[in-house]
Amino acid sequence: MKKKRNWIIAAVVVVVLLVIGWFSFGYGSGGSNKTVTVGVVGQTNQDEAVWKEVSKIAKDKYGVTVKIRNFSDYNQPNKALQNGDVDLNAFQHQAFLDAWNKANKGSLVSIGKTFITPIHLYSKKVTDVKNIADGATIAVPNDASNESRALFLLKNAGLITLKTSAGSLATVKDIKDNPKNIKIKEIAAEQTARTLDDVDAAVVNTNYAMAAKLSDKNIIYTEPVNKDSEQWINIIAAKKSKADTKAYKDVVKAYQTAQVKKVIKDQFGDKEIPAWNLKLK
Repeated sequence: MKKKRNWIIAAVVVVVLLVIGWFSFGYGSGGSNKTVTVGVVGQTNQDEAVWKEVSKIAKDKYGVTVKIRNFSDYNQPNKALQNGDVDLNAFQHQAFLDAWNKANKGSLVSIGKTFITPIHLYSKKVTDVKNIADGATIAVPNDASNESRALFLLKNAGLITLKTSAGSLATVKDIKDNPKNIKIKEIAAEQTARTLDDVDAAVVNTNYAMAAKLSDKNIIYTEPVNKDSEQWINIIAAKKSKADTKAYKDVVKAYQTAQVKKVIKDQFGDKEIPAWNLKLK
């Protein structure tokens, strides 16, 4: 009996030591050598190249394995993050996150900036924004933050004026002056590119424009990047309760590197601008 008891005690000690070693060497929550799943939306070949570089740096330098989970639209990744189906997501700007948290009583936070992507007004019917006709129909994304961004683009393009200022979310109800009586067609962001044959112009997010292989020749106006653009900087998001997880911070550090900046430049040219140390004027 004594021998059996000693064997049981020894086995327990071994298990305890293994558990301690698991966490000590980073296999438990918050350590290195952890697999971190990142939710993205509509990943293109260019996006894949960027995250391939991030994953390599994260693995080589921090011992973190990055796995990418691709979603088809903007409605899914925050729900997945809030529910714990992914560890992080990287698809949205700050304004989108703020609006989602407010609408869904969410507890998601930014843990690092990635890039900013100036959005564009596309048209297959006119070649200059000045040639938008009276009564023209323009499609814009229908989610709160991207619709606001699109309306500010139309304002900066001189097509409308707004009652609200940058930093606040605008809706079609905030249109103050509309001298050309432009009709705003609100549709899901992932559908905007497909409407170009049916509308006079459309504001299309860059990832969906690239996925739809829209030609730069169809761009008739580009969003300016200035001090009002802070809320449009894309971010990596986490649950607030896990924002300080070491492995998550390591993914951010792996992203915010000169190597990744180069890949972004190689893949996107001027369409995506690294923003973690961007000085807005």
